Amino acid sequence: MSDFHNAAKGGLSTGQLEAVLRQVGAERYHNRHPFHHRMMSGSLSKGEMQAWALNRYCYQAVIPRKDATILARAEDPAFRAEWRKRIEDHDGEDGWSGGIARWLHLATSLGLDAEAVKSERLALPATRFAVGAYLSFCGSRTLLEAVASSLTELFSPVIIGERVPAMLAKYDYVTEDTLAYFNKRPEQASRDSDFALTYVLTHADTPERQQAVIDALVLKCDILWAMLDALQHAYGEGNIPPGAFRPEERR
Repeated sequence: MSDFHNAAKGGLSTGQLEAVLRQVGAERYHNRHPFHHRMMSGSLSKGEMQAWALNRYCYQAVIPRKDATILARAEDPAFRAEWRKRIEDHDGEDGWSGGIARWLHLATSLGLDAEAVKSERLALPATRFAVGAYLSFCGSRTLLEAVASSLTELFSPVIIGERVPAMLAKYDYVTEDTLAYFNKRPEQASRDSDFALTYVLTHADTPERQQAVIDALVLKCDILWAMLDALQHAYGEGNIPPGAFRPEERR
Protein backbone atom coordinates (compact mmCIF):
# COMPACT_ATOMS: atom_id res chain seq x y z
CA MET A 1 0.00 0.00 0.00
CA SER A 2 1.08 3.59 -0.62
CA ASP A 3 2.49 5.93 1.99
CA PHE A 4 0.25 9.00 1.84
CA HIS A 5 2.17 10.98 4.49
CA ASN A 6 3.83 13.34 1.98
CA ALA A 7 1.39 12.94 -0.88
CA ALA A 8 0.75 16.69 -1.22
CA LYS A 9 4.36 17.81 -0.97
CA GLY A 10 4.86 20.67 -3.41
CA GLY A 11 1.13 21.02 -4.02
CA LEU A 12 -1.37 19.16 -6.16
CA SER A 13 -3.78 20.19 -8.86
CA THR A 14 -7.46 19.61 -8.15
CA GLY A 15 -7.43 16.54 -10.35
CA GLN A 16 -4.33 15.17 -8.67
CA LEU A 17 -5.80 15.70 -5.20
CA GLU A 18 -8.98 13.87 -6.17
CA ALA A 19 -6.90 11.03 -7.59
CA VAL A 20 -4.96 10.70 -4.33
CA LEU A 21 -8.17 10.70 -2.27
CA ARG A 22 -9.64 7.97 -4.45
CA GLN A 23 -6.40 6.01 -4.19
CA VAL A 24 -6.70 6.16 -0.39
CA GLY A 25 -10.08 4.48 -0.67
CA ALA A 26 -8.90 1.93 -3.21
CA GLU A 27 -6.07 0.85 -0.91
CA ARG A 28 -7.44 1.42 2.59
CA TYR A 29 -11.22 1.13 2.59
CA HIS A 30 -12.51 -1.73 4.69
CA ASN A 31 -13.90 -3.73 1.78
CA ARG A 32 -10.32 -5.04 1.65
CA HIS A 33 -10.47 -6.33 5.23
CA PRO A 34 -10.38 -10.12 5.83
CA PHE A 35 -13.54 -9.94 7.97
CA HIS A 36 -15.42 -8.41 5.04
CA HIS A 37 -14.06 -11.11 2.74
CA ARG A 38 -15.24 -13.78 5.17
CA MET A 39 -18.68 -12.17 5.16
CA MET A 40 -18.74 -12.24 1.38
CA SER A 41 -17.68 -15.89 1.24
CA GLY A 42 -20.44 -17.03 3.59
CA SER A 43 -18.04 -18.21 6.29
CA LEU A 44 -19.25 -16.00 9.16
CA SER A 45 -21.20 -17.74 11.90
CA LYS A 46 -24.54 -16.24 12.83
CA GLY A 47 -22.96 -15.11 16.09
CA GLU A 48 -20.28 -13.22 14.16
CA MET A 49 -22.95 -11.63 11.98
CA GLN A 50 -24.86 -10.56 15.09
CA ALA A 51 -21.68 -9.15 16.62
CA TRP A 52 -21.01 -7.16 13.43
CA ALA A 53 -24.54 -5.69 13.45
CA LEU A 54 -24.43 -4.88 17.16
CA ASN A 55 -21.03 -3.18 17.01
CA ARG A 56 -21.74 -1.35 13.77
CA TYR A 57 -24.82 0.14 15.42
CA CYS A 58 -22.48 2.21 17.61
CA TYR A 59 -21.05 3.78 14.46
CA GLN A 60 -24.45 4.31 12.85
CA ALA A 61 -25.74 5.99 16.00
CA VAL A 62 -22.86 8.45 16.21
CA ILE A 63 -23.12 9.63 12.60
CA PRO A 64 -25.87 12.25 13.17
CA ARG A 65 -24.04 13.48 16.27
CA LYS A 66 -20.90 13.83 14.19
CA ASP A 67 -22.83 15.66 11.50
CA ALA A 68 -24.45 17.95 14.07
CA THR A 69 -20.94 18.80 15.31
CA ILE A 70 -19.89 19.72 11.79
CA LEU A 71 -23.11 21.66 11.24
CA ALA A 72 -22.55 23.74 14.38
CA ARG A 73 -19.10 24.75 13.18
CA ALA A 74 -20.17 25.87 9.71
CA GLU A 75 -20.78 29.58 9.13
CA ASP A 76 -22.09 29.24 5.57
CA PRO A 77 -25.91 28.87 5.51
CA ALA A 78 -25.79 27.09 2.16
CA PHE A 79 -23.37 24.55 3.58
CA ARG A 80 -25.59 24.01 6.61
CA ALA A 81 -28.68 23.57 4.44
CA GLU A 82 -26.95 20.81 2.50
CA TRP A 83 -25.25 19.12 5.43
CA ARG A 84 -28.33 18.84 7.60
CA LYS A 85 -29.81 16.39 5.09
CA ARG A 86 -27.40 13.85 6.54
CA ILE A 87 -28.94 14.17 10.00
CA GLU A 88 -32.44 13.85 8.56
CA ASP A 89 -31.36 10.72 6.67
CA HIS A 90 -30.19 9.00 9.83
CA ASP A 91 -32.65 10.30 12.42
CA GLY A 92 -35.75 10.65 10.25
CA GLU A 93 -38.37 13.27 10.97
CA ASP A 94 -39.21 11.90 14.41
CA GLY A 95 -35.84 10.57 15.52
CA TRP A 96 -36.72 6.94 14.79
CA SER A 97 -37.76 6.68 11.17
CA GLY A 98 -34.38 7.04 9.47
CA GLY A 99 -31.23 5.06 8.90
CA ILE A 100 -30.56 4.34 12.58
CA ALA A 101 -33.99 2.75 12.93
CA ARG A 102 -33.39 0.68 9.81
CA TRP A 103 -30.05 -0.50 11.17
CA LEU A 104 -31.77 -1.46 14.42
CA HIS A 105 -34.26 -3.45 12.33
CA LEU A 106 -31.32 -5.22 10.69
CA ALA A 107 -29.93 -6.12 14.12
CA THR A 108 -33.22 -7.38 15.53
CA SER A 109 -33.91 -9.35 12.35
CA LEU A 110 -30.69 -11.22 13.15
CA GLY A 111 -32.11 -12.13 16.55
CA LEU A 112 -30.66 -9.39 18.74
CA ASP A 113 -32.58 -7.57 21.46
CA ALA A 114 -33.35 -3.97 20.45
CA GLU A 115 -32.70 -2.45 23.86
CA ALA A 116 -29.42 -4.27 24.24
CA VAL A 117 -28.29 -2.98 20.84
CA LYS A 118 -29.37 0.60 21.58
CA SER A 119 -27.64 0.60 24.95
CA GLU A 120 -24.30 -0.18 23.24
CA ARG A 121 -23.17 -1.80 26.51
CA LEU A 122 -22.33 -5.10 24.81
CA ALA A 123 -20.17 -3.50 22.10
CA LEU A 124 -16.46 -4.20 22.03
CA PRO A 125 -14.28 -1.66 23.88
CA ALA A 126 -12.34 -1.12 20.66
CA THR A 127 -15.56 -0.25 18.85
CA ARG A 128 -16.46 2.37 21.43
CA PHE A 129 -12.95 3.83 21.33
CA ALA A 130 -12.97 3.98 17.53
CA VAL A 131 -16.38 5.63 17.36
CA GLY A 132 -15.42 8.10 20.08
CA ALA A 133 -12.21 8.95 18.23
CA TYR A 134 -14.21 9.78 15.10
CA LEU A 135 -16.59 12.06 16.98
CA SER A 136 -13.68 13.75 18.76
CA PHE A 137 -11.80 14.26 15.50
CA CYS A 138 -14.74 16.03 13.87
CA GLY A 139 -15.09 18.34 16.86
CA SER A 140 -11.45 19.17 17.40
CA ARG A 141 -9.91 19.48 13.93
CA THR A 142 -10.69 22.02 11.22
CA LEU A 143 -14.03 22.02 9.46
CA LEU A 144 -12.21 21.10 6.25
CA GLU A 145 -10.65 18.03 7.88
CA ALA A 146 -13.98 16.99 9.39
CA VAL A 147 -15.65 17.19 5.99
CA ALA A 148 -12.79 15.28 4.38
CA SER A 149 -13.16 12.47 6.89
CA SER A 150 -16.66 11.84 5.52
CA LEU A 151 -15.27 11.03 2.08
CA THR A 152 -15.33 7.31 2.82
CA GLU A 153 -18.87 7.69 1.43
CA LEU A 154 -17.23 7.84 -1.99
CA PHE A 155 -16.55 4.15 -1.61
CA SER A 156 -19.59 2.91 0.32
CA PRO A 157 -21.68 2.11 -2.80
CA VAL A 158 -18.92 -0.35 -3.73
CA ILE A 159 -19.02 -2.22 -0.42
CA ILE A 160 -22.84 -2.22 -0.39
CA GLY A 161 -22.85 -3.59 -3.91
CA GLU A 162 -20.62 -6.43 -2.72
CA ARG A 163 -22.25 -7.02 0.66
CA VAL A 164 -25.96 -7.14 -0.11
CA PRO A 165 -25.97 -9.76 -2.91
CA ALA A 166 -23.46 -11.93 -1.04
CA MET A 167 -25.41 -11.85 2.23
CA LEU A 168 -28.65 -12.75 0.48
CA ALA A 169 -26.97 -15.60 -1.38
CA LYS A 170 -24.83 -17.03 1.42
CA TYR A 171 -26.95 -16.75 4.58
CA ASP A 172 -30.41 -18.30 4.56
CA TYR A 173 -31.54 -16.28 7.59
CA VAL A 174 -30.85 -12.96 5.82
CA THR A 175 -33.69 -11.55 3.71
CA GLU A 176 -34.23 -8.42 1.66
CA ASP A 177 -36.27 -7.07 4.57
CA THR A 178 -33.30 -7.65 6.90
CA LEU A 179 -31.14 -5.50 4.64
CA ALA A 180 -33.67 -2.72 4.03
CA TYR A 181 -31.18 -0.22 5.52
CA PHE A 182 -29.09 -0.48 2.39
CA ASN A 183 -31.89 0.39 -0.05
CA LYS A 184 -31.41 4.15 0.26
CA ARG A 185 -27.74 4.32 1.19
CA PRO A 186 -26.07 4.23 -2.25
CA GLU A 187 -28.13 7.20 -3.47
CA GLN A 188 -27.65 9.13 -0.22
CA ALA A 189 -23.93 8.37 -0.08
CA SER A 190 -23.40 9.47 -3.67
CA ARG A 191 -25.26 12.76 -3.05
CA ASP A 192 -23.35 13.44 0.14
CA SER A 193 -19.93 12.48 -1.16
CA ASP A 194 -20.36 14.61 -4.30
CA PHE A 195 -21.01 17.65 -2.11
CA ALA A 196 -18.20 16.87 0.33
CA LEU A 197 -15.69 16.19 -2.45
CA THR A 198 -16.50 19.47 -4.18
CA TYR A 199 -16.11 21.29 -0.86
CA VAL A 200 -12.76 19.63 -0.14
CA LEU A 201 -11.35 20.21 -3.62
CA THR A 202 -12.41 23.87 -3.46
CA HIS A 203 -11.06 24.63 0.01
CA ALA A 204 -7.92 22.49 0.11
CA ASP A 205 -6.03 25.20 -1.74
CA THR A 206 -2.56 24.94 -0.17
CA PRO A 207 -0.19 21.98 0.13
CA GLU A 208 -0.75 21.99 3.90
CA ARG A 209 -4.54 21.83 3.55
CA GLN A 210 -4.28 19.20 0.86
CA GLN A 211 -2.16 17.01 3.11
CA ALA A 212 -4.57 17.60 5.98
CA VAL A 213 -7.55 16.32 3.98
CA ILE A 214 -5.59 13.29 2.77
CA ASP A 215 -4.59 12.51 6.35
CA ALA A 216 -8.20 12.93 7.50
CA LEU A 217 -9.44 10.37 4.99
CA VAL A 218 -6.63 7.97 5.90
CA LEU A 219 -7.61 8.30 9.56
CA LYS A 220 -11.27 7.58 8.81
CA CYS A 221 -10.31 4.50 6.82
CA ASP A 222 -8.13 3.42 9.75
CA ILE A 223 -11.07 3.81 12.14
CA LEU A 224 -13.34 1.62 9.99
CA TRP A 225 -10.54 -0.91 9.55
CA ALA A 226 -9.87 -1.01 13.30
CA MET A 227 -13.52 -1.82 13.98
CA LEU A 228 -13.27 -4.92 11.78
CA ASP A 229 -9.91 -5.81 13.33
CA ALA A 230 -11.65 -5.86 16.71
CA LEU A 231 -14.48 -8.06 15.42
CA GLN A 232 -12.05 -10.50 13.84
CA HIS A 233 -9.92 -10.70 17.00
CA ALA A 234 -12.89 -11.11 19.33
CA TYR A 235 -15.24 -13.32 17.35
CA GLY A 236 -13.16 -14.81 14.56
CA GLU A 237 -10.32 -15.80 16.89
CA GLY A 238 -12.27 -16.29 20.12
CA ASN A 239 -10.87 -13.43 22.20
CA ILE A 240 -14.09 -11.84 23.44
CA PRO A 241 -13.36 -9.27 26.17
CA PRO A 242 -15.28 -9.21 29.47
CA GLY A 243 -18.71 -7.63 29.22
CA ALA A 244 -18.94 -7.85 25.44
CA PHE A 245 -21.63 -9.67 23.47
CA ARG A 246 -21.25 -13.44 23.58
CA PRO A 247 -23.24 -15.30 20.93
CA GLU A 248 -23.47 -18.49 22.92
CA GLU A 249 -25.30 -16.61 25.70
CA ARG A 250 -27.90 -15.38 23.21
CA ARG A 251 -28.95 -18.69 21.67
